[in-house]
Amino acid sequence: MMEACCAVSETRTTPSAHVCPLCGHRAKKVERLTMEHLLLPGTIPQIANTQYYFCETPTCPVVYFPYDASAAMFQKMNLRVRVGVKEAEDPVPLCYCFGITRKDVWDEIEQTGKSTAVNRVKGEVQAGNCACEVKNPSGKCCLGNVTRAVQEGMKMIRSLSEGANC
Repeated sequence: MMEACCAVSETRTTPSAHVCPLCGHRAKKVERLTMEHLLLPGTIPQIANTQYYFCETPTCPVVYFPYDASAAMFQKMNLRVRVGVKEAEDPVPLCYCFGITRKDVWDEIEQTGKSTAVNRVKGEVQAGNCACEVKNPSGKCCLGNVTRAVQEGMKMIRSLSEGANC
């Protein structure tokens, strides 16, 4: 017992944001739990005992990179899911917990003139049904991505309707 209470723990503090070694853009911390759920099974043993970061730069193939530069990096091809922020072709995943894609949102806007996606996600989150930390590659809530897709879809519809009135 005495050994445990007197042991010096090596606490390594890492920044909450770090620069991707490939694209040079800032990236935010991601939890190991997220990576373990989303990486292909054969790549999970390559996760080092260091802090990892999620690169959300659309054109960068890197998804997860380590604070310790000697550890393994993981790219889109190493994940079991498509990484929405890095995809250009539909279906672009927006909400991993409830299966909402950009195409779903834009189709709804085209058909009805609005989208209920944000309210649906909010309702599910309030009901305790989300699991973003293990389903979303960023490990964060998807509501921002859903909101942006709705705004883009609404802007697109307005542009189309203004063009039709000319």
